[in-house]
Amino acid sequence: MSALSADRSPAPVVVLGSLNMDLIGRTVRFPEAGQTVLGSTFSTAPGGKGGNQAVAAARAGATVRLVAALGDDAFAVELRTHLQAAGVRTELVRTVPGASGVAMITVDDTAENTIVVLPGANGRLDALDTATTAAIGRAGVLLAQLEVPPATVLAAARTAREAGVPVILNPSPAIDVPAELWPLVSVVVVNETEAAVYGNHLDAVDHLITTLGARGCTVRGPGGEVHAVEAFAVEPVDTTGAGDAFAGTLAAAWAAGVEPAQAVRRACAAGALATTVPGAGTSAPTSSEVDALLAHS
Repeated sequence: MSALSADRSPAPVVVLGSLNMDLIGRTVRFPEAGQTVLGSTFSTAPGGKGGNQAVAAARAGATVRLVAALGDDAFAVELRTHLQAAGVRTELVRTVPGASGVAMITVDDTAENTIVVLPGANGRLDALDTATTAAIGRAGVLLAQLEVPPATVLAAARTAREAGVPVILNPSPAIDVPAELWPLVSVVVVNETEAAVYGNHLDAVDHLITTLGARGCTVRGPGGEVHAVEAFAVEPVDTTGAGDAFAGTLAAAWAAGVEPAQAVRRACAAGALATTVPGAGTSAPTSSEVDALLAHS
């Protein structure tokens, strides 16, 4: 039986975040400043941290409602179709005039990546409407990132906190955020770079999870204790979607009431599996795939 199975369905995961079309190029190595290198392949794929994490949570077994913004271009149609096919509910995804978000991604032969994000419609995800506020208030977890305006993330976190809904924040990219956001957050998921940027601000959060790539992650709980979670041994192909698979799977487990240590372990397994598949928006594993990896580790 999956760790997310229960006698009753858990409350939904509400994801607040970005939607991008990823434009992906592969190359042997990254160029230096002012240098041109030849690439090998080009592809497009659905992405954006909000969309990726929503899909990851849905594949992990959660009911997911996404709060996001799309433009009125061809990318918007493709992105919405992708989300719906993955089981993500999109009635809270609004349409605004202009371009949808785009991410330009370069992946080298060691499976590392660089990303430049052009926000497009994501930058216009501003005031929360009544339907969105109601959905957050009924959620099991609110999961957010920082590819949409920080003021919107703050408003959503306040709504969640007032309703007693846990807030999981993946503060990526590492940008300035209102200081009043941190005390509203229950769980923060950061990588080592983001942890260094935010520093003492993270002390206000009960659960701090720092991902370490191939070295697993560390977890600091409400009592201040820190413990390490080992990584899973896999052969990586593309690390682009690993962090989003981790966050989405963690949110699904948290909303289902899975004990925190086990929820983090599931998230680590999902992040590892995501590196074995090219692309970010389609790399998150299913709950059964996570179960299988856990059973053999």
